Amino acid sequence: MANSAVVVDGLRVVRGGREVVRGVACEVPRGVITGLLGPSGCGKTTLLRSIVGVQIVAGGTVTVLGLPAGSKALRRKIGYATQSPAIYADLTVTEALRYFAAVLGAPESDVDRVITEVGLDGEAHSLVGNLSGGQHSRANLGIALLGNPELLVLDEPTVGLDPVLRDTLWELFRELAAGGTTLLVSSHVMDEAARCDRLLLMRDGRLLADQSPAELRERTGAVDLEQAFLRLIREQEAARS
Repeated sequence: MANSAVVVDGLRVVRGGREVVRGVACEVPRGVITGLLGPSGCGKTTLLRSIVGVQIVAGGTVTVLGLPAGSKALRRKIGYATQSPAIYADLTVTEALRYFAAVLGAPESDVDRVITEVGLDGEAHSLVGNLSGGQHSRANLGIALLGNPELLVLDEPTVGLDPVLRDTLWELFRELAAGGTTLLVSSHVMDEAARCDRLLLMRDGRLLADQSPAELRERTGAVDLEQAFLRLIREQEAARS
């Protein structure tokens, strides 16, 4: 518990009359990269929203950095990049980041730093509305990096990015973790699982595994992590029948 940035215990979330997160319990260790993986619609985004504190929950508890999720004191300690970027299209990248830096109380010097970190130096003075999809995602990630948060919650941050940029961003994630930042990164791309220190595998609102990649391989006897995930699914289906 003391070494965990996030502790989720018995979390239940109901949306539209349907239980979309079903009694999830897990921990996110401090200072490492935890991957939240699973198919689209399995409950990943809902779990992330619960951790950030913007999701109404039906049961269970979520503790973040020692405080209940959603606590006011956590606002400057968490960086959250949503799957759908929400940045003003009529501002330049620099203007948009300056605006969010002011809202977050982050130093203005952070703006140049994060623009470089997400590889947008060449687009610093471009209107957000003129950015490509991948550039837009990077600008959104830049907002999450403002203020050097203790916990970064990133929802599908590499979707739509080319392989070279994806690799560059994962190098950045690794550098941040080495500096003590905790990262929780969701993805539906299983080849990103091997880049994580720990894995949370979800399906149908349930957690199938909370293990390191090596532990998951040993548990399933599969070398390939995608095959390991498929074996867990078959185990789950067999247990139900």
